[in-house]
Parts: sequence; structure tokens; C-alpha cells
Amino acid sequence: MTKISGLSWLKVLLYVLLTLYAIVTLIPFLWALSASFKPLTEIVSAQPNFLPKNFTFDNYRQIFLQEPLFWRWLFNSIAIAVSVTLLNLLLNSMAGYALARLRFVGKRFWFFLILAVLAVPAQITLIPTFLILKAIGWLNSYQGMIVPSMVNATFIFMMRQFFVNFPKELEEAAQLDGLNTFGIFRHIVLPLAKPALAAQAVFVFMGSWNNFLLPIVILFDPEMFTLPLGLNTFKGQYISYWNYIMAASMVFTLPALGIYAFFNRYFIQSVTFTGGKG
Repeated sequence: MTKISGLSWLKVLLYVLLTLYAIVTLIPFLWALSASFKPLTEIVSAQPNFLPKNFTFDNYRQIFLQEPLFWRWLFNSIAIAVSVTLLNLLLNSMAGYALARLRFVGKRFWFFLILAVLAVPAQITLIPTFLILKAIGWLNSYQGMIVPSMVNATFIFMMRQFFVNFPKELEEAAQLDGLNTFGIFRHIVLPLAKPALAAQAVFVFMGSWNNFLLPIVILFDPEMFTLPLGLNTFKGQYISYWNYIMAASMVFTLPALGIYAFFNRYFIQSVTFTGGKG
């Protein structure tokens, strides 16, 4: 009885700590949400307040109706993030499946090369990426933003580990039915890899959607800016329009929340990395 009581208290303590952590994590987001409905003078006043005293929708009207490039920035971010996510889902999965199941010359070399790439910080590859894109004329373009990000060593490794644990019996049964390797991958493996694909989709989309470093290096035309880079234009040397930044930031979070909500069921399943469920 004492042991059970002790476990109950530990469980209560755990929930209390997690609740406090959630509150601390949510406070900055809630403040930003509140600030998006405040005028600039109230945000920068010497007496900060959590709830708006002068509630207004002018910040949202400004970014949607008065800022001529906001919709273009939003379109650019969506187009690039969706393209990068779809290409990653396809190419990372194909590479992971090849490393897990197929036999070809240099298989171990390519696998260890991918592991080596995992140890290289993305910042180190930024200058070579810029020079290559400049040489082929892809600066300030959609392909310059999409192609360097269309594969990811981390998720190739993740998909490889998933497919290593994938039931071979299903593939062998498909072979007996006459499917070739591509048919097995398309009709058997991918439908059962939804948990791993969902986890990959969430992380890849978030990484591309929030990417600021690559756009600031290769994009210089304001019409080609992504939303994170566009938000930076609201900050000046002498004044920063935090009211517009907060309003745009709230709009900026909606697609990411939508992606997570859509893939949430599969994302939770992916923690187990069992390939036996659809």
C-alpha cells in the first residue's frame, strides 16, 4: 500500500512539474498573441501589461491590407516549404529503403558518408552552397531555395532505421504476387511507413518554414523574400514595429500548427518505429 501511495505521489509531482513547464513555455506565446492586438505605444511603454488596454485589429489590417508584399511572402514560404517537404518525403524514403534493403556496390561507403554528413553543421555548408548557386545562376530563385534542401541526411538515416525493422515477410509476399522492387516500395512499404513519414513531414516542414539563414544569404529581391525574412523588414535602425511583427508572427505560426495537427496521430505512432501498423 505504501509503495502504491508513493507511486501516486510521484505521478502527481510529475504532472505538477509538467504543468508548470507547459505554463512557462506558453507565456511567451500568449504574450506575443496579446501584443498582436496592441498599438506600438502600448507595447513599448514603461508599464508593460499582459492583456491589451487598447484592443485593436489595426495590426492585422496593416499587414494584410497595407503591406503590399505580405501575401507574396506568405506564398513564397508556403510554396518553398511544401516543395521541400514533398521532395524530402520521396527522396529520403527512397534512399533509406535502398540502404536498408537493396544490395549495390558502395552501399557501406554511402551509409558511412551519410553518417559523416550528420556531424557537419549546416552553417559550414552555407558559403559553398552560395558559391554553387551563384555559379549556376540560381541566386534569388525558388530552385535556389528548394534544391539545396530537398534531401536531408538525418531523415535518410531515420528512414533507413525504420526500414531495417520493417517486416520482410510483407515484401516477400508481394514478390510472390509479382511486384518488382519499385512496386513493393510504392504499394506495400510507403503505406505502412505513415508514422515515420509523418514525423519526417513535421520536422522538415518546420525546418523549411522557419528557415532564416539560407534566405538571407541567397535572396535579395523583396518580392522573393520568405515570411521570416519579410518580418525582418519591420525592424529598423531606430524603430522596430513590434506590433506588426507580433501580428505577422501569429499568422506565421498557423501553418505549422496545422501541419502538426494533421499529422499528430501518425506522429505519435512514429515514436515506436514499428512498421507493422498502417
